[in-house]
Amino acid sequence: MRTLGTKLFAGFAVVAAVVLIAWRSTRTKSVPVVFGVVDRGRVERTVANTRAGTVNACRRAKLAPPSGGQIVALPVREGDRVHAGDMLLELWSQSGVAEQKVAQEQARGATLHAQQVCVSAEVAERDADRARKLHHDGLLPDDQLDRAISNARTLRAACNAAGADAQQAEAGVQVTRANLTRTVLRAPFDGVVAKLNGEVGEFTMPSPPGIPTPPVIDLIDDRCLYVTAPIDEVVVAQVRVGQPATITIEALPGRRFPARVRRVAPYVLDVEKQARTVDVEVELTNPADAKALLVGYSADVEIILDAHEKAVRVPTQALREGNRVLVLGSDGVLAERKLDAGIANWAYTEVRSGLQPGDKVALSVERAGVVPGGHAVEETPQRR
Repeated sequence: MRTLGTKLFAGFAVVAAVVLIAWRSTRTKSVPVVFGVVDRGRVERTVANTRAGTVNACRRAKLAPPSGGQIVALPVREGDRVHAGDMLLELWSQSGVAEQKVAQEQARGATLHAQQVCVSAEVAERDADRARKLHHDGLLPDDQLDRAISNARTLRAACNAAGADAQQAEAGVQVTRANLTRTVLRAPFDGVVAKLNGEVGEFTMPSPPGIPTPPVIDLIDDRCLYVTAPIDEVVVAQVRVGQPATITIEALPGRRFPARVRRVAPYVLDVEKQARTVDVEVELTNPADAKALLVGYSADVEIILDAHEKAVRVPTQALREGNRVLVLGSDGVLAERKLDAGIANWAYTEVRSGLQPGDKVALSVERAGVVPGGHAVEETPQRR
């Protein structure tokens, strides 16, 4: 009896195992899928740059002294902040100082000579006045009166000439002083020194006509920044000055800076092997945001052309060809629905009809097994 029972138990176990294997082989396998939820919120229609934009400064000056010479003072370094009028560079100028001293002495001598001649002219004019009175009283002959008047006129003319010479000499002083200012380079505005091309003791020369050379100092006013971004010629006609926009910086992930369009270039750039684009300038709405940015950062721009508030929206990632989505049913089966879509951007698409808030739509649409009629199980997306 024990042997018979053992055989029966073993037989039942084998049958149960076969049935279990058959059931598992015929059961529909559920695919793990990441789902998004249809909700209500803001949906925007936007255009974005086709290539990376660039953060620029509103004022940037590439400076070099107007005359050549040897650098004797360079009190700034790259990264230093300077104020308008601060000295950035000084060239050797001893010959200019000597020339100015010579011109000053010449001007002083010319002024003293003019004073001497003019005093003599005043004395001669007084003598001529006395001669007129004596001649009127019959006490002075005509020829002596003529000589007195002529002498007064001659000395007055000499006084005027000497005064002109003194003014000319003073102008020479101003010329030498102006030449000296050409040996000192000063900051035209508050900013930060971005680049230096030169050291104390080196010689520097201004760029010859038609031959650009690197500037000695690159000065940036980083208190005011904007982004220049290329927008495709097909959509740029919809962009207007003053439209709201957002700026994202690759170096600052997760941050979005509010902005507005400040300029649309009046011409198309035709760059070889690239799509034709129009440069659009976008400025920060909040100037304080400029503290977080650096000139030269690569940036992306989204210009908001239209926006709908409290619209039924679906993640754009869920859309398949023909504005179709896969909706998760209560039985775990994916059903395909076609949407009547409104405005859209990379994040959300407006739903006019076809979905209701709360519906779950498949986001991982490229995954194998995510097809209409397929079984799905919700997968929690991994956090980065």
